[in-house]
Amino acid sequence: MGFVDDIKGVFDRDPAANNILEVLTCYPGLHALWMHRIAHFLWKLKIPLIPRLISHVNRFLTGIEIHPGAQVGKRFFIDHGSGVVIGETTEIANNVTLYSEVVLGGTSLAKKKRHPTLEDDVVVGAGAKVLGAILIGKGARVGAGSVVVKSVPAGATVVGIPAKVMKRGEPKHKIILDHGDLPDPIERYVTLLTKRIDELENDVSNLRSRISGDEVKSDTPGRNIVEQTDENLLNSKDHKDHKGKK
Repeated sequence: MGFVDDIKGVFDRDPAANNILEVLTCYPGLHALWMHRIAHFLWKLKIPLIPRLISHVNRFLTGIEIHPGAQVGKRFFIDHGSGVVIGETTEIANNVTLYSEVVLGGTSLAKKKRHPTLEDDVVVGAGAKVLGAILIGKGARVGAGSVVVKSVPAGATVVGIPAKVMKRGEPKHKIILDHGDLPDPIERYVTLLTKRIDELENDVSNLRSRISGDEVKSDTPGRNIVEQTDENLLNSKDHKDHKGKK
């Protein structure tokens, strides 16, 4: 059953969950998910107003706003969910994890698919914004505070504003929640620039050595020619003076 899977998802991804009673009473992410399932059921029946009212009450009680039109899969887990916003045409697959202040938002006024799709096992870190009708591939991770505006390959890790792919890999079937274990894009680029500067300095040093060596080689014959010319002139002058005295 869906409710049982939802509870199992909490235990699988939150080591702070101690027992079922605690999960049932103290996890707003779980409450928000169940209220959304009711709202979504009524939304599919095209019942007016009531699904939106349930969504509104849901936000008031849990701090999590999920549009009743959003499609959510099994074992969806919202951890510390305050400030989470999920738009109307969002599609969320199974075993997806969101942290606080995540926004799955739209970028179009047209009544069409305008919100992201998250495949199985995706983890979105705290404060991240995923915007537009883009695809976050299976097992991908979005770093905390990132702004994602382009699709993310399966198994990749994205970081930054706008988010860039920092790691690529195959999707993992096990649950991985180390969304804080992320590469630093600035450090990476600084390291690459430092390496390139060292290479350029080495090239310049080699070039200077070659130029200095060429100058030394060219200067030596020149000095010999000057010295020989001066000696010839002196010899010629001495010869003329000697003939004059005779």
